[in-house]
Amino acid sequence: MSSDSIGTGASAARAANRETFVAAGTGKAYRSPIDKITFLITGEQSGGAFFMAEVSVAPGGGNPPHIHAREEESFYLQQGTLTVQVGGKTLNARPGDFVCLPRGVAHCFQNTGNVEAKFLLVVTPAGLEHFFEEAFYPVEDPASPAPPMSDEFMGRLLTTAVKYGMEFLPPPSA
Repeated sequence: MSSDSIGTGASAARAANRETFVAAGTGKAYRSPIDKITFLITGEQSGGAFFMAEVSVAPGGGNPPHIHAREEESFYLQQGTLTVQVGGKTLNARPGDFVCLPRGVAHCFQNTGNVEAKFLLVVTPAGLEHFFEEAFYPVEDPASPAPPMSDEFMGRLLTTAVKYGMEFLPPPSA
């Protein structure tokens, strides 16, 4: 199949039937002050069916509570530990554990271990990858440190979240 046959409609559906190979360390990567996400397959490549990435989170890192209106997220933990809050439950995930987070349910996670947590993220349907492209910083050098948290980043994150059907919630009170 020629590269010009990939597009929208029937052409995009045919794109889902193509083999995809992403050599280690070659996927497009984006970084926030909290985590790094490396794309493995995008909606364009899967005909819109799903998006898959590897996510790395430093010890103590995590995301704030939020809700996805459009998609489900699934995590397969490969390394480290994550404490996942979902729908009022606390799940303590270790390597080999799988967590599926339904759309419309508040959730967040935190790396509660002392090593980097790595997990495969599958999002269905695809589209959330565009949130990361717009809100996060492209990774130019994989060895570079995470960018600092800033008002500019938070503003971009919140604006982009609305565009992709995400709602960030206030942190739970202690």
